[in-house]
Amino acid sequence: MYFKDNVEALGHTPLVEMSHLSPNKKVRILAKMEGQSVGGSGSIKDRVARYMIEAAEAGGELSRERTIIEATSGNTGIALAWLGRRKGYPVTIVMPESMSLERRQLLRIFGAELILTDGALGMRGAIDKAREMVASDRKYFMPDQFSNPANPLAHYETTGVEILDDFPYDRIDVLICGIGTGGSICGVSRRLRERYPDIRVVGVEPQPGDSIQGLKCMDENEVPAVLDLSLITERVNVSSREAAVATRLLLDREGIFAGLSSGAALHQAVKIASGMASGNVVVVLPDGGWKYLSLEFWTEGETGKR
Repeated sequence: MYFKDNVEALGHTPLVEMSHLSPNKKVRILAKMEGQSVGGSGSIKDRVARYMIEAAEAGGELSRERTIIEATSGNTGIALAWLGRRKGYPVTIVMPESMSLERRQLLRIFGAELILTDGALGMRGAIDKAREMVASDRKYFMPDQFSNPANPLAHYETTGVEILDDFPYDRIDVLICGIGTGGSICGVSRRLRERYPDIRVVGVEPQPGDSIQGLKCMDENEVPAVLDLSLITERVNVSSREAAVATRLLLDREGIFAGLSSGAALHQAVKIASGMASGNVVVVLPDGGWKYLSLEFWTEGETGKR
């Protein structure tokens, strides 16, 4: 597959069957491997960053005199920093101090100014700080992934289309996707529902009081404007421990090195597959595991080995 540059190559990630993880031979689990994105974040957020920046350019909101600022748990910020550097825009990222060391390092490598907020305030604290800075200085342009329609549009026009184009079987019965901003699950759900109106769409969130980087518990956070709950059949809660075990199991059984939000989605995919007589499940794995190496679960006693 040839592209003139790696911005054009964003997306186009593989759809891989998890043949060693399905608990039922009559139920197939296929994973959309967003960790293999060629963009700066190596995640599903590369698509979103491109769509938001290009929409702002087309609408005249973004020029070389302005600084891109965004509140993010990491991947969107990394993608914006990488793409901003490619296009010549300065980038400021506001994120909770609790995010992994690797994410902070990547942001600095890509030249972004990094502002850390109180980890106890979570993403709410980062969003409030970014909006405060935008209100006080007109030089800032905030894409605001939580309310920007370009976020779900990126997944409606690319991620969802790729899944349908690459899916090798007769129908998709279940879509499983984590909920952070809600952009990915809503964009993909909207596209897949056009072909499979009765598809079961499952959104994965952390347990209340728990934390999984990249995901948000909607019972404890402001519901993002881009999150259309009518596109989601059900929302389920997964613990950080369940996500960690599934992440390690994914590496052991399938050789796939993924992040914790991928583990959370996979945990639910396996659980749902175990209750199905037959069918096909598609699960979105948002990113790879290399930005989480400093987290303790990789060296704790839990194991995915059989």
